[in-house]
Amino acid sequence: MVIYNVTVKINPEVVEEWLLWMRRHHIPKVLETGCFVKSRISKLDIQEADGETFAIQYDSFSQESLNKYMSLYAPHLQKEHIDKYAGKFVAFRTTLQVIEEIFPRAN
Repeated sequence: MVIYNVTVKINPEVVEEWLLWMRRHHIPKVLETGCFVKSRISKLDIQEADGETFAIQYDSFSQESLNKYMSLYAPHLQKEHIDKYAGKFVAFRTTLQVIEEIFPRAN
C-alpha cells in the first residue's frame, strides 16, 4: 500500500468553505479516478494565526496506481484547487510506503 499525503495550510477566512469543497467536490473526484481505496482528512494540532493545516491522505493500491493518478489526473485536479484558492493556501505532497500494519492481538 502507498499513501499519497497532501498537506495544506489554508487561510483562516476560507477554512470552512475549503473543507466543504474538499469533502463534496475535490476528494470525491480524486476517488472517482479508481486509483485509491479511501481517503482521510486530518487536522494538525498546531495553532497558527495565518491558517489551519490539514493532511489529506489517499490510500493507493500500488505505486503503479499512484503513478497513473499523478500522470493522468493530478494536473487537472490540482489546477482546479489552485484556480479556486489561489493565494489562500500553501501545499506540499509526499508519499509513504506502508511496510507493515500491526493490529492488536485478539484476547
